[in-house]
Amino acid sequence: MMDIVGKRFWFFLISALVIIPGVVSLAVFGLELGVDFSSGTTMTFRFDAEVQQGELRQALADLGYDEAMIQRTGEGDFLVRTRQISSAERQELISGLEADLNSELTLRDSYTVSPIIATETGRNAAIAVGIAAVFMLFYIAWAFRRMPKPLRWGLCAIVALLHDVLVVMGIFSILGWVAGVQIDAMFITGMLTVVGYSVNNTVVVFDRIRENVSKGISKDFEVTVNSSILETLGRSLNTSLTTLFVILAIFLFGGVTIHYFILVLLIGVIAGTYSSMCIASPLLVIWDRGEWGRFVSWLRPAKKPA
Repeated sequence: MMDIVGKRFWFFLISALVIIPGVVSLAVFGLELGVDFSSGTTMTFRFDAEVQQGELRQALADLGYDEAMIQRTGEGDFLVRTRQISSAERQELISGLEADLNSELTLRDSYTVSPIIATETGRNAAIAVGIAAVFMLFYIAWAFRRMPKPLRWGLCAIVALLHDVLVVMGIFSILGWVAGVQIDAMFITGMLTVVGYSVNNTVVVFDRIRENVSKGISKDFEVTVNSSILETLGRSLNTSLTTLFVILAIFLFGGVTIHYFILVLLIGVIAGTYSSMCIASPLLVIWDRGEWGRFVSWLRPAKKPA
């Protein structure tokens, strides 16, 4: 029988190796904020003639918009983000681009976010994630109220949830630093979806643990938890794989406006499936046995005999 719980410290180490670079990147570089969280204007341009991204970037720089972020969409349009500009400045920009690039330009979409709205959006996003975590904690504690120390089950689920959130945010911080990937309101929507998916996966495993504890399949809690993980392994993997196939198809063939939203889901589903089996459930065993000290000593290198 596969011993997943017995290798719990190795799984924790793997998670640490994934999370720590992201946390360092978050501390040093933070997240590259999109127009929803930092004021600015976003426009979608379509040119009649073929225009290269480098040509558009140079034309924008010549017109005084050298800080503009440019992204090519799957339909051949350009998504351009600049500092906050007025309608008159936007029209001047369009006229200047048409003259410089010798091509008629169609403005397909445009919206502006003020600094006040951007700040409020960021604050509301943080509050939404915090409230979701608190409600999930108490719901899981209530759902497992007949188990010894039910709050412990909720806390283990929240730790797994934070694991998934840090994985996603860390990766996006690194992508923002390396490739200029920005987060927007869709990123928060994706994060909340990941939170729900992660907790759902964890509850499925926890529910099987509860059933097996009630049946008394073993006096050893570690054996019970490991058996429960293996019993739900097929269901969890099948659900995750079918979800990933759909997400991957949308990621490859969907529009650019939801590209990073889908990437959040892609990373989050993988992290959520992993954490529900390899983080949340083993944490129950560690807490039950009081093994935190053993985990710390396991991380320390062995001393050479004198």
